Amino acid sequence: MRLPLEGITVLEFSQYLAGPYAGLRLADLGARVIKIERPKGGDACRQLATKNLRADGDSVLFHTINRNKESFAADLKCSHDVDIVKKLIAKADVITHNFRPGIMERLGLDFASIKEIKPDIVYGEVSGYGSEGPWKNKPGQDLLAQSLSGLTWVSNDSDKAPTPFGVAVADMLCGTHLAQGLLAALVKRKRHGVGSKVNVSLMESISDFQFEGLTTFLNTGEKLPQRSNVSNAHPYIGAPYGIYETADNHIAISMTNLTSLGEVIGCKGLDTYRSPQEQFNARDEIKITLANHLKTRTTREWLDLMEAKDFWCSPVLDYDQLTQEDTYKILEIEQTVTRDNGVSVKTTRCPIRLNGKKLKSNKASPRLGSANAYLLEELGI
Repeated sequence: MRLPLEGITVLEFSQYLAGPYAGLRLADLGARVIKIERPKGGDACRQLATKNLRADGDSVLFHTINRNKESFAADLKCSHDVDIVKKLIAKADVITHNFRPGIMERLGLDFASIKEIKPDIVYGEVSGYGSEGPWKNKPGQDLLAQSLSGLTWVSNDSDKAPTPFGVAVADMLCGTHLAQGLLAALVKRKRHGVGSKVNVSLMESISDFQFEGLTTFLNTGEKLPQRSNVSNAHPYIGAPYGIYETADNHIAISMTNLTSLGEVIGCKGLDTYRSPQEQFNARDEIKITLANHLKTRTTREWLDLMEAKDFWCSPVLDYDQLTQEDTYKILEIEQTVTRDNGVSVKTTRCPIRLNGKKLKSNKASPRLGSANAYLLEELGI
């Protein structure tokens, strides 16, 4: 199957997660993605090892987000190397970077300068907090962005400390938004023959992620939401919405009719709260009643009762349980990528399907500078 971005070349000056995540998605869709890396060390993510997991000298994290790409090592402080990079730019369609404000200008690789080389270039720029304002030079790091955005504040029960997501959600969302913007700019170039500059930031992405809560806050006299004391899952949704302990594990229960729920699971007193407003105002006392009751039987027993009546509920799975589920296996979420020396890493595949076909590639992340020889040959150098 011919992929939609075949023939598109992306130069990725980005490192760590947000920019490379956009590059990963473009590569999955058929683009040729070439990472421009420092000759010594390369993308800093090569050494950013989660749980100290490494493969062939690079962190497994680097492998997961840079599969299906190429690597060109260039010293951007060296005019000779910059001249070579500019020759690559002349043949590229897209550029991405996440340098701090002013660095690409000093290197002569900012949007205005690049347009002189390639007038129809699509130029993507990732920042932590935009290029203006007092936060512009703050480190654009996921945990910091989560904390500054209010996201950690709305998570967990009201008597618990602000709680971050257990994944780099700001980076992933920002990378997704960058990919969307780049694709839109490529469509514009195809239709109108002009380039574009696409700007995204961790703060804007993680704020947009909270559009539901922020919109409610902004339209209720800027009154702060109150987290539940028990089983908080969403500060603006009433009981029973949340996760509850059972006799052997946990169960998640979404929005539902409390009276019907009480009848099905034999929990007395839930029929007292009939209106949505009552379910919200009294959510803590409702959740305490429900939490105490749900501890009396196992997750499977509760699921059998609730699912038979089409209540929205689910078990709470860890990674080991998830990967054993038939649905996970049927979706074929995993794939194995392998370098030419035989080193392989098991990771996830692209979540997008085209015409029913899953997008998989066994091409692993590149070794630093592994594309230098053949790219220089392509350039006639």
